[in-house]
Amino acid sequence: MASIFRCTDTRTGAKVAIKVPHPAMEDDPQLFHRFQREEEIGKDLNHPSVMKVLTDEHRSRPYMVMEWVDGRLLRDVMRGREKMPIERAVRIAVGICSALDYIHSRGVVHRDLKPENIMIDAQDRVKLIDFGIAGWTHPSRLTFRRLADIMGTPDYIAPEQVEGGRGDARSDLYALGVILYEMLTRQTPFFGPNAFAIMNDRLQHNPIPPREIEPAVTPELQEIVYRAMEREPRRRYACALDFARDLENPEGVEVSARTELREWSWRRTPLWKRVLSYSLLALIPLTIFGLLVYAARHA
Repeated sequence: MASIFRCTDTRTGAKVAIKVPHPAMEDDPQLFHRFQREEEIGKDLNHPSVMKVLTDEHRSRPYMVMEWVDGRLLRDVMRGREKMPIERAVRIAVGICSALDYIHSRGVVHRDLKPENIMIDAQDRVKLIDFGIAGWTHPSRLTFRRLADIMGTPDYIAPEQVEGGRGDARSDLYALGVILYEMLTRQTPFFGPNAFAIMNDRLQHNPIPPREIEPAVTPELQEIVYRAMEREPRRRYACALDFARDLENPEGVEVSARTELREWSWRRTPLWKRVLSYSLLALIPLTIFGLLVYAARHA
């Protein structure tokens, strides 16, 4: 809904990006409010891992001036032919943690963290971009319809947001857990034929353990991913710094005997197979009882 141009600031000679909303965005109050909120939040943020919005008071029409970032979207990096090395995935995730720690300390929740909103430069330094649906500490309640309308892809939305709850900093950490899962395995943990099916899959099923897809993932790193992606926000990392600390020191992570590691395969099991499995399990004690009765009668 906007065009971005690479320009030169005539006052400083620096390269900048100018984001110009399309007329359709200006005519839509909700979309134009997102544009204005992105600029308002961006001007309040100043961190190496967050795209800076520059002040420009003299404008003939609505637009936003931002620093120019040389790099690629994380999405494009992940689409490369070669599998991303685990060390690189962890390094990028640590950089994202640093950016999240900063914005959360400023009372900002991104709410739309995904590979399309993260830029990576040649040294794998991170820049968070697109704060169009970001909010201050208490964003408004969301419905399924609003999620589909304003969130775009549902792959990274936290369960509490799917259920219409108010996302907070832990919702961003959940999204980062999904991104890390995807960097390690080249696939998202939840899937379905449409947005609502994907969101429901997140509420009903456990993802395939990363080590089942990529055996090179250590048990400790897998545990870190699971902690970030806990369905209950209170069970996730309390803050981005805790997340980063475990990523940088995995040897100190205690691996849990998670039910998710045992029950994940049921997500793909057809109903008739599950019914048959339960029936066979029920027959085991009956068979043992029958054998005991038979042995007693013929003793």
